[in-house]
Amino acid sequence: MAKNLVIVESPTKVKTIRKFLGRNYSVAASNGHVRDLPKSQMGVDVENDFEPKYITIRGKGDLLASLRKEVKKADYVYLATDPDREGEAISWHLTKALKLENGAYKRITFNEITKNAVKTGLKNPRDIDMALVDAQQARRVLDRVVGYEISPLLWAKVKRGLSAGRVQSVALRIICDREEEIEAFIPEEYYTLDASLQIEGEKKPLVVHYYGDKEGKKELPDKETLETIIAYCENETFHVYWIKKGRRERKSPLPFTTSTMQQEASKALNFSIQKTMRIAQQLYEGIDIEGIGSIGLITYLRTDSTRISEESARAAKAMISENFGPEYAADEKTAGGKVSANAQDAHEAIRPADVGLIPSEIKASLSRDQFRLYQLIWKRFVASRMTNAVYETISARIVAGEHVFSLSTSDRIFDGYMAVYAEEDKEEKSDALGKLNENSVLSLKDFDGKQHFTQPPAHYTEASLVHMLEELGIGRPSTYSPTITTILKRRYIVKEGRNLYVTELGSVVNSIMKESFPQVVDMNFTARMEHALDEVEEGKVEWKTILRDFYPELDSSVKRAEKELEKVQIEDEVSDVICENCGRNMVVKYGPHGKFLACPGFPDCRNTKPYLEKIGVSCPKCGKEIVIRKTKKGRLFYGCEDYPDCDFLSWSKPIKQPCPKCGGYMVRKGKKIACADPACGYVENAKEES
Repeated sequence: MAKNLVIVESPTKVKTIRKFLGRNYSVAASNGHVRDLPKSQMGVDVENDFEPKYITIRGKGDLLASLRKEVKKADYVYLATDPDREGEAISWHLTKALKLENGAYKRITFNEITKNAVKTGLKNPRDIDMALVDAQQARRVLDRVVGYEISPLLWAKVKRGLSAGRVQSVALRIICDREEEIEAFIPEEYYTLDASLQIEGEKKPLVVHYYGDKEGKKELPDKETLETIIAYCENETFHVYWIKKGRRERKSPLPFTTSTMQQEASKALNFSIQKTMRIAQQLYEGIDIEGIGSIGLITYLRTDSTRISEESARAAKAMISENFGPEYAADEKTAGGKVSANAQDAHEAIRPADVGLIPSEIKASLSRDQFRLYQLIWKRFVASRMTNAVYETISARIVAGEHVFSLSTSDRIFDGYMAVYAEEDKEEKSDALGKLNENSVLSLKDFDGKQHFTQPPAHYTEASLVHMLEELGIGRPSTYSPTITTILKRRYIVKEGRNLYVTELGSVVNSIMKESFPQVVDMNFTARMEHALDEVEEGKVEWKTILRDFYPELDSSVKRAEKELEKVQIEDEVSDVICENCGRNMVVKYGPHGKFLACPGFPDCRNTKPYLEKIGVSCPKCGKEIVIRKTKKGRLFYGCEDYPDCDFLSWSKPIKQPCPKCGGYMVRKGKKIACADPACGYVENAKEES
C-alpha cells in the first residue's frame, strides 16, 4: 500500500511523475478545479463582505469520491498542482473538498516535470501560501461581480447571451479604438529619391538615398519638391563628405516568457495563441520519448520572468561550448536578462527542461506541431546564452551642392547567437562603399524618385494584442489566451487571416461599456487593478479590500445605466421588403451573426432573408444602391446591391458628395471626408452625421 499520495492537476502528469517515484507513492489527478462559484447565480454575498459561495463543480462528484478513497489509504498527501496563483488555489480547494485541513498534507511545487525537479519538490514541502490563494480569489470574485452585474444589462438592452468581463471588455476596447484609428486615417503623399552613382573602376553603381540638406534631415512632401531637387543636383558634382567605419553588436534575445512565446509562435509558426498554449501544455506535462520514457520537455509555460536557474545556465554553457565552441558561450554578465517591472517572477522563463535533448534527436517522438514549438523554445533559450552577433559597419554622406545623400552598410563578421537562432538580416550591403574615402568624386548615372502614401495603423493580430495587453499591464500570462478566446467566441471580434476585426455586435457592446461603465473599460484603471492583485499576492493588501473599494462605483453605474439606457431597447424595425409567403412587411431581427429579415408572422410563417441596409448612396460603378454587407466572419463593408454582377467594395462608408477635385466618390474618415483615390488627396472636414 502506498504511504504517500501526490495529487496533480492533469492525468498526463500522473503518467510522467509516477515513473519518477517509488512504490511508496501513488499519483492521482484532480482534473483542474474541483470547486468554483455556481453558474446559476453570482455566488458572491455582497452584503456579507463579498463572501464567496463555492460549490463542487458539476461532474466532479465521482472524481472527488475516488480521491477521498485514495486519501484514506495514504499516510501523507502532497498537493502538487501548478506553481502559480491558479495552482495554489486548486490545492486550497482540494484541502476543503477532501477535508484535509486537520490531516497530514503539504504543498509541493516544481517548475519542470523531471526526476530531479520532482524529488527536489518533495524534499521541500511547505504550507499552502494563502496570499497566492487570496490573489486568485480576488481576481475570480472581481471578474464574477463585473460579469454578473453588467451582463444582464446587456441582455436587456441589446440581446441575450452577451457578456461583459473585466479584462475582455478592455481588450475589446483596444481593438475598437484601433479600428476607429484605421477608419479615420487619411493617407498623406510623400516621395523618396535614390541616386545611382558610378564609382570609377566599379561595374555596379552605388545607390544612395536622399537625406536632406546640410542643415539636417528633410522630407519630400510633393512632386514639385522632388523635381526641384533633381533639377538642382543634375548640375552638381557628387563627392563623399564624410565616411565612418565602426562595429555594432546585435544582442542575443531573452528566453521566452508566455507573451513572447505566443508572439513568436504566431509570427514564425502561424500558431494561434490558443494552439500555442495547448501544445506548450503538452510539452510541459510530459511526452513519451523513445529510449527515455515520459518526461516534461519544457519548464512551466505561464510566466512573465526571464530569469533562469544557475543549473540550467551551466548546462547551456557546456552544451554551447561543446557544439559551437567556447567563443559562442556568453558569460553571466552578458547572458540572461532583466525581469520586467510587472513580472510576478514566481518561476523561471520558458526553457527546455534538459537542454541536452536536442530537437532533431527526439523529433521521431513528437508530433509535427510539438516538434516545431519545442524547437523554437530550445533555439530561443540556447540563443539567449550565446554571445552577441558582431557587424562591421560603414556609413557615408555624399553631397551634391547643398543637398545630402546617405548610405549605411553592414557586414556580419561573427554570427554569435545567430548560429542557432537566425533572424532576418535587413542590413544593406555594398562592397563598393568600402573602396571610397573622403572627397572621392562619383558620377551621376540617374535618379529614381518614387511616390508613396502613408499607411494606416495595422489591424491587431492575436500576437500584437497580447503584446499591447502586456505593455499596458493588463492581464497576466494565464489570462491572455482565455481573454482573446472569449471575445472571439462571443463574436465581438472575428479573425480573418491573422488580423482581428470588430463586428457590429462588438461595436455596440463597446459603445455601451464606454458610455455606462467607463471605469471598467479604462485601461489605466484595469492596469492598477492588476497591480493591486499583485500586492495581495505579496501579502501587502487584504483581498476583500479591492472589492470594497471597487464595488460601490460599479453598483451605482449599473443602477444609473438601467435608467439612462432604457431608450436604447431595440424594437423590430419594419422594412419595405414584402414576405413572398404571406404578404406581410418583413422586420429586422438580431441574431448571433447580426441583423437579418424575418416575417413578423412567426411561428406561422418562418420566412427569413439576409438584411441589406441601404445607405442612400449610388454605386459609382453601376449606379445602383450601395448597401452594408458583411464578410462571412462578420466584418462590415460597403458593396453594391447588384453583387456579384457588380463588384464595387469599400471598407470606408461612401457619401453622396462627389470629389470636387477629381469627380470620384468620397468616403467618411472619422471627422473628415476624403477622396477614395489617395492619388487625388482631397480632404475636408465632415458635417456631423445624425
